[in-house]
Amino acid sequence: MNKLTLDRFQGKGWYEFLVKNLWRYPNRLLALKAAIAMGLLLIPFLFYGAGFMGVTLALGALAGALSETDDHPKGRVKALALTIISFMISSASVEILRPFPILFGIGLIGSTITFIIVGGLGERYRGVTFGALLVAIYTMLGADLSPNWYWQPLLLPAGALCYGLLSLLLLTLRPNRLLEEQLAQAFEDLSLYMKEKARLFPSDSKSQEKIRGRLATLNIQFINSLERCKNVLNSYSDAVDDPNALRPYLHKFVLLQSLHERASSSHERYDLISDEADNTEILEGLGQLLLQLSLATHEVSKSLLMGTIYQHPVALKWTIAALKDKIAKQSHTTKSTNLSLLLQNLTQSHFSLQNMNYYVDSGLLPKVDRDTKNLWQKLREQLSWTHPRFRYAIRLSTCFLIGYLLILAFDLEKGYWILLTSLFVCQPSYSETRQRLFQRIVGTLSGVVIGVSIVQLLPTVAGQAVLMLVAAYAFFVWLRKNYAISVVFVTIFVIAAFNLIAGKGVIVMGARMMDTIIGALLAIAVVRFMWPDWQYKRLPNLLSSALEKNHNYFSAILLDYKESQEDDLNYRIARYRAHQADNALALSWRGMRLEPKKHQKFQKHAFTLTYLNHALLSYLSALGSHRDIKNYISDDQWEMFLSIEIELRKAVSGLQKSESCASTQSIKTFIDDLGQRITDVERGTERQKLVLLYNIAEVTEQLLQEASELFQE
Repeated sequence: MNKLTLDRFQGKGWYEFLVKNLWRYPNRLLALKAAIAMGLLLIPFLFYGAGFMGVTLALGALAGALSETDDHPKGRVKALALTIISFMISSASVEILRPFPILFGIGLIGSTITFIIVGGLGERYRGVTFGALLVAIYTMLGADLSPNWYWQPLLLPAGALCYGLLSLLLLTLRPNRLLEEQLAQAFEDLSLYMKEKARLFPSDSKSQEKIRGRLATLNIQFINSLERCKNVLNSYSDAVDDPNALRPYLHKFVLLQSLHERASSSHERYDLISDEADNTEILEGLGQLLLQLSLATHEVSKSLLMGTIYQHPVALKWTIAALKDKIAKQSHTTKSTNLSLLLQNLTQSHFSLQNMNYYVDSGLLPKVDRDTKNLWQKLREQLSWTHPRFRYAIRLSTCFLIGYLLILAFDLEKGYWILLTSLFVCQPSYSETRQRLFQRIVGTLSGVVIGVSIVQLLPTVAGQAVLMLVAAYAFFVWLRKNYAISVVFVTIFVIAAFNLIAGKGVIVMGARMMDTIIGALLAIAVVRFMWPDWQYKRLPNLLSSALEKNHNYFSAILLDYKESQEDDLNYRIARYRAHQADNALALSWRGMRLEPKKHQKFQKHAFTLTYLNHALLSYLSALGSHRDIKNYISDDQWEMFLSIEIELRKAVSGLQKSESCASTQSIKTFIDDLGQRITDVERGTERQKLVLLYNIAEVTEQLLQEASELFQE
């Protein structure tokens, strides 16, 4: 191999390494940007012996990275300007008011409430205002080390500005990168959902409970990713001059929702059909088909991040052909359930992915739902004692005030760690706060042990700088994946930072651990006693909302069957909101398990309602997934679907008025008659349609019965 060939090979190797190990992973890319910005700011000042300035600039860059918003480059410029201004105001206020305890306390409460409320106005403000609170506490921690009061109000925003400019430069070079990252994450989350769903084919009732619990978690994860995609698409649509430039991304966004609808659908009770021996091989084949679809969506995610053309797996075509042949050979007289509709559903996902690269570059541009409220309306909505965000603002400001009073009363030298811990641990709900409490304490203790051990091995300034930057990189890598592990690395980061500033990184760790415990316990106590929003109190409203959204989704499905819409935006909104309400119900049940035992009322009801509501949503998704099949619902079946929709509407009305919502005799009679009709119909596609209708009716009836018992108790 000659030298030129060797150089080319090595260059290609480095490029492939960067693409495969950094560009493909947004978390690693964010971590690398933050580490580079901090290194560029830290190292020159350390070289000239100005450790305080270098570390303060690096802390500003850290806060800037945590405050970064998912915006189009034009929006990112506005967000960066807001970040710098808010950081300067926040830091300067601390320095000016610190000598006056009463004014400082008033300012601490007022600024905390203001920043939290402003953060509720939109995604662009949320990160910026959190960063402003973080910078305020950083200023408190570094005030005694600062040569003059004005250094931190200048250095912290300057560090954020340097990081922001670096990030903005990279985004300008590839302006659609944020869209690609968010869509890629959503496709990856869908891939994980499909992979878990494949375990249901075949499965028994015992294993299904664990699988469905995992599916509920993955569904929440996917819907959250979908929300972020929507926000980024809206940000870009506001900024671009030609909306058609977003067409490929809008089509992928619509495709995502369609694939998820099919993946989350249920045509049958899988525990029952798994008992049918004649269908064992078909069910195993369907499970393999779902795994292959999972792999395909993973490849879509990878292609978006790496900028390559998606290559559809050839194996899908052969698997579908084999399953079709197997189903066709089944005897019409067999007692096993016909699974052709289920296969048809998954086949449509195969076709959608196969033709993904051939989107229509003209015609109607897909629309995306957006919040139409202006800033004033959002602000007024939050300024209410019953609004969750306003209550959260009061709780957090109370944590800060009590923490500050403890610092004054006991003259705690590094007591501002109490405030920093409270900022990260205090969450809107008791269950979230309790979870963060253990993660923060365990992460801090582990970080101290590991950090102190490593510091002894790297006693030089260069070693401390390397440790600080490596810890910062690892912190950002783990921040969105595992909070407890990220706390370990941020603790190591703090040890290295204090060693560089004053050589006291190890010495302050004892106080740091004590302050962390105090701050965490303070956060959980405040959330526990100030407007404790126990889940059992929220359950009736969450149930009412979930049933209402499911009813709206059901109505949208029937409307689409009756009048095919050119733009299915209203249909997609109805479906998305049904999933949001279902996720809220699931999160409520999970949160209840972390609450004190005496407040775990209706836990059995909560589990049953969560399970039944998700089952209803899955059956409705199956109905919606066949909208493209002409005359799927026959005239006589149409009346039956309308009957169930009417019963569901009555139930929603009853729940909203706190009236009895028990299932009526009419729906019980309907279910009995439909069950008899299914028995008389020959097994096949038509029978499977009736079974789907029966499942929707039966789950609706069970939901009404369970809801009635809940309201009676």
